[in-house]
Amino acid sequence: MTEPWTQVLTETQHAVITYALVVAGLALLASLIRAWTTQHEVSPRYRSAVVARVGVNAVALVSYALIVLAFRTGYDRGPEGWVPNAGAIDTFLLRYADWSVTVPLLTIELLAVCALVGASVRRTRLFAVLSALLMIVTGFIGGVLATSIAQALVWGALSCVFWIIVSVLLVREVRRSFATLTAESAKLLQFAATALLLGWFLYPLVYLLQLQTSGGEWTTTIHVLFCLGDIMVKVGFGGLVHRVAKLRTAEDVRAGDEIHSESIWISSVKQSDAGRPREVYLADGASVHDRRVKPPEMSAVAAPLPFDPEDTV
Repeated sequence: MTEPWTQVLTETQHAVITYALVVAGLALLASLIRAWTTQHEVSPRYRSAVVARVGVNAVALVSYALIVLAFRTGYDRGPEGWVPNAGAIDTFLLRYADWSVTVPLLTIELLAVCALVGASVRRTRLFAVLSALLMIVTGFIGGVLATSIAQALVWGALSCVFWIIVSVLLVREVRRSFATLTAESAKLLQFAATALLLGWFLYPLVYLLQLQTSGGEWTTTIHVLFCLGDIMVKVGFGGLVHRVAKLRTAEDVRAGDEIHSESIWISSVKQSDAGRPREVYLADGASVHDRRVKPPEMSAVAAPLPFDPEDTV
């Protein structure tokens, strides 16, 4: 078993990896800015998807900054090329640290725009988060800590088990949501789920590639594929989920189930008008709460002045 972080890199390979890491980091920065500035486009019902998206992009951006630093300091330039030192392993270790946080958040992001409600949301979210976390932890043990191909294959197989569990769980909830969604929302939700699962499929392929190959060209290929996968999953999938949340918000407004302070547009097509409630709707048997009046001693009008105005004359 030859670890990719122990391979000597040529000038070209070192430059390609640096380029891929920086591009992925900048894409995450752009996605974070967009997620933060457009969070008001989504109603509170789907706001947890926005929070998860911001968390994914923020954590990944910090991780990529650390990976770039580790890559620049983890290799020493010599006559034969860029020679890895003891810190080169951090370029892979930090990726797994990133995924341990962002992959569970991705499951929360997708489930937030499904049709789950009540206790089923909390239960499904818990199972999805735990399965996603175990998928990454077992993959980390096999991909970084294992000392033989046999160990790496065992831990990789265990990681695939959790990968299948979380994938089946997400597919099931997406399919269950179709019955209560419009055709447009259902199609977009299916597209978002497909993008996530296809992006996840790339990682076990790279995991196997890591076990069977050696040399600087394969180390470069692995880094580039990881960067492409992160952009696809964390940037592309996040944008699709945000679009689902906007569309569902507009549909709730048109159905009279939601009030939104501004009109909603998707791809320059108006989905719903802005509107504010004209009256307060109460549950059966409820009444408007009594207005609370400040006591005289708390009133700015009744409160004594700290000095007598006549003293200044």
